Amino acid sequence: MIYEGSCHCGAVAFEVEAPEEIVAQDCNCSICSKAGFLHLIVPKRTFRLLRGEDHLTRYTFNTRVAQHTFCKVCGIKPFYVPRSNPDGIDVNVRCLDTPIPRLVIEPFDGRNWEATAAALKHLSANDIRR
Repeated sequence: MIYEGSCHCGAVAFEVEAPEEIVAQDCNCSICSKAGFLHLIVPKRTFRLLRGEDHLTRYTFNTRVAQHTFCKVCGIKPFYVPRSNPDGIDVNVRCLDTPIPRLVIEPFDGRNWEATAAALKHLSANDIRR
């Protein structure tokens, strides 16, 4: 299924291919819990930026592997390259504009990231079926 998404102001728009039933992770780390980011990690080939590359800015911290992208206009973080899956894209499910037929939310212990991150590695594999 193709889902369309965007930031709040619409300057940044994208589409992502994902199953009808989306399994998203709700991370309790400091940045995700404060931002309310709901994770859908996909292979890069299933993500396409439709517009707004010039409206994106990046934020990195700690290891600087994760590339957090924000809209310069409205400040929303619709997607980013995650540290756990630098070969993939992590889409904020809350930024999807297409209705989601089925959504399953799983807790993820990001506060203990070093011990739990390996559990996410399969999400950016080439097979989008889960």
